[in-house]
Parts: sequence; C-alpha cells; structure tokens
Amino acid sequence: MSTMATTVPHLKTSLPGPKAKALIERDARVVSPSYTREYPLVVARGEGAAVEDVDGNVFLDCTAGIAVAATGHSHPDVVRAIVEQARKFLHMSGTDFYYEPQVRLGEELSAIAPMPGPHRSFFGNSGTEANEAALKLAKYATKRHGIIAFFGAFHGRSMGSLSLTASKLTQRKGFGPFVPGSYHAPYPDCYRCPVGSTPETCAAECLGFIEQQLFVHLVSPDEVAAVMVEPIQGEGGYVVAPDVFLRRLRELTARYGILLIADEVQSGMGRTGRWYAIEHAGVEPDIVTMAKGIASGMPLGVATAPSSVMAWPPGTHASTFGGNPVSCAAALATIRLLRDGLMRNAETVGAHMMAGAKALMERHPLCGDGRGRGLMIGIELVRDRATKERATSERDALVKECFTRGLLVLGAGRNAIRLSPPLVLTREQANTAIEILDQALAAVTPRA
Repeated sequence: MSTMATTVPHLKTSLPGPKAKALIERDARVVSPSYTREYPLVVARGEGAAVEDVDGNVFLDCTAGIAVAATGHSHPDVVRAIVEQARKFLHMSGTDFYYEPQVRLGEELSAIAPMPGPHRSFFGNSGTEANEAALKLAKYATKRHGIIAFFGAFHGRSMGSLSLTASKLTQRKGFGPFVPGSYHAPYPDCYRCPVGSTPETCAAECLGFIEQQLFVHLVSPDEVAAVMVEPIQGEGGYVVAPDVFLRRLRELTARYGILLIADEVQSGMGRTGRWYAIEHAGVEPDIVTMAKGIASGMPLGVATAPSSVMAWPPGTHASTFGGNPVSCAAALATIRLLRDGLMRNAETVGAHMMAGAKALMERHPLCGDGRGRGLMIGIELVRDRATKERATSERDALVKECFTRGLLVLGAGRNAIRLSPPLVLTREQANTAIEILDQALAAVTPRA
C-alpha cells in the first residue's frame, strides 16, 4: 500500500465491488441491524488519509472512522508502540493492579489538561464510558442529582449519556424512561438560532433559558451537579458554540457551584488545532472527557479532573478493560505525534480546507453555512438560503455521491456533512476533497 498516498482516490470497480457485496450479505445475517451504514464501504486496509476496500478501490478518507484515526490509519509509530506493549502483556486490569503505561498516560494527560492541576484521570473504553464517569463523578463530588445538557447534543448511548443525548429521535425512541434529573437547554446555533434570536444575541438568549426557565420552573440551581457541553457539537451538526457563550456558561456554573463538563470526545485531542476545543474560548472546565482520537483507533475513553474533584474512594467506579495497557501505549504515541506536528497541521491544513469550503458556498446555493475549527468542518445544506429550509435528502444524496467519486464523508445533524479527516491530511489532499465535493454538489443540486 506504499503507493496509496499518490493514487488517492483510485476506483477500479463499480461500487460496491463483488467482494464487498459478498461481505455485506454475510454481515446482514449475523451483525446487529442497529448500526448505521451510510454507504457500502468494506475496508481492507488503510494508510494515512487513504482507505482501500476489499476490491482494491482506494478512497480519500475525510471521516477518520468518525474522527478516531487522528494520526492517520496505521501510523507506524502507533503500530510500533502497540506491538511493543503487546509483546510484554496485553491486560492486567488497571482497576486492581498497577502498570506503567497507565500511570505515564495519566501524567501526559495532566500536562495538557485545560484546567489547573494537579489532575487525576479515570480510564474507560469509549466516549460514552468517559461521559458516564464524568456524570457519576459530578454527582458524587457535589452531592447533587441534576444534570443539564443541550438540544442537539450527543454524549453516548449508555443510559446516563443517552439521557443527555438530544440529537436524533431514533437514538432515544424505545429506550425510556431515562435517568431522572436530566434537563436540556437550547444550544447556540447562531446560523439558525433555536430561540429565534439574532446571531448577535443568540448566545445570551440560550443562556437566559437556563436561568429564566429551567431554574424557575424545573430545577433549583442548588440541585444541579453539572452542565455538560460540547464546545463543538459533533453528531448535532458540527455547530461551533460562540466563545462568549462558553465564557458566560462558565460564569453561570461557577456562580451556582455547578461543575462544568466539557465533552471533547470528538472535538478534542488536537482536532481543532488545540488539545481541546474549549481552549479557543479560554475557558477552564471542571471535568473534560475524551475518546475517539486519543489512541488512534484503539479503544480508550478518559475523564480528567482536578484531584480535588476526583476524590472518590476505592470501589465507587471502575472498569475491567479501561486503561488497557495496549491502548495506553497507543495513546502515548498519539500524544507525541500530535505534539510534534499533527496538531499544528490540523490548524494550518484545516484553515486551508475551510477556505475551500467557503469557496464552495460561493458556487453552490445548496451550501447554506460553513463552520468549524481546524480539521473539524461542517457544511450545512439548505434548499433556500433565505428560508434556510433543510436540504435533508440532498445531504444524503451528497454523501453517497462523494462515495461514488472516491471521497469518504459522513452526515452530521439533520442536513450537514462533516469533514473530519486524519490530522495527517495534506494541503493537496484537502484540495482533492474540495474538488470532489464541488463535483458532487453540482451532481445533486436540483436543476431549475
């Protein structure tokens, strides 16, 4: 696959090819139908920002496995770290015993944490586990029960996280009742303000809902343990919270003794050009959660907090597989790569790619909004820029059209696409992605 980087994309068969079709048929017989497969990609291998399917078709990847393959597919440094640790031991349960990779990772995470230390970290296996840990910790530390999240949020699918998730109805339908004490407020989507305000006042109005509605009609602030917020909503549409919103939210939570949890599962680990997206606003949360890109594809989720907050005693929370030594080794290699240039690349190539996305808006009326930070970019599709009618079917068609042209993208929210490539993406590959998007947009735009 050494030639993959110079031949991206390169399609050899119709899609899906014969081998892919055969595997998809096998999958349908034995795998849960609850998974969302947006197009028939059957992966055989990957390298950098390129993915090859079982029929030899090579795709340019702007999904990174949902923002997971931060250092690119199978980065040699990460693979080397995995192999070296696997030769020593695969598992010894860090909840009952000690091993150096978990301790060293805790030290590294403390060094980059977005709030003053000293810090401690809880290690799980996924983003939803990291968020469950943060929710339990907040309740334990404050001795309060209420949690506030935001409409459009995606925090996971286990029951505590799902109770705060408010992205798509299908994610919640059939699973109630949810954890008591879960509340939601409007998220400041300034392109289409949920409280009908202007972009200039949207943030203030959304915050006002918490104090003027939730705290008046539903829950006393002294019963709220935490507010959980994504600095950039992921599943919700790659919506960027204004800096002023995050700063005032920090002021509000501090005023009432409420902990602020930053869910950085998708937006963290260098994707926006900073370790964490909340750093762009200069805001220090009380707890930060991360997963996805932290270990370049190995399962790992982490909740980090000041030691004064994470002071629960032995037995209050644990995870048999959390902080697996192989995953910790992959995370340590990932952090080194991010620090040594990939985070900077996310910033510079991300700015270049964002300029390309803005140029698409000038050529295609179907593009209503372009937003994001670093290599976390969303493009929202609308049928009419004046009314902002959501172009839902057009979005779905665009995702599939990109696939047929060799570009992997995913939807986000009801009518946006997300560009979340590996952080090794080059300017040339970014140009290729924008060119394919240009062609795909032309192909799906309804003709007058």
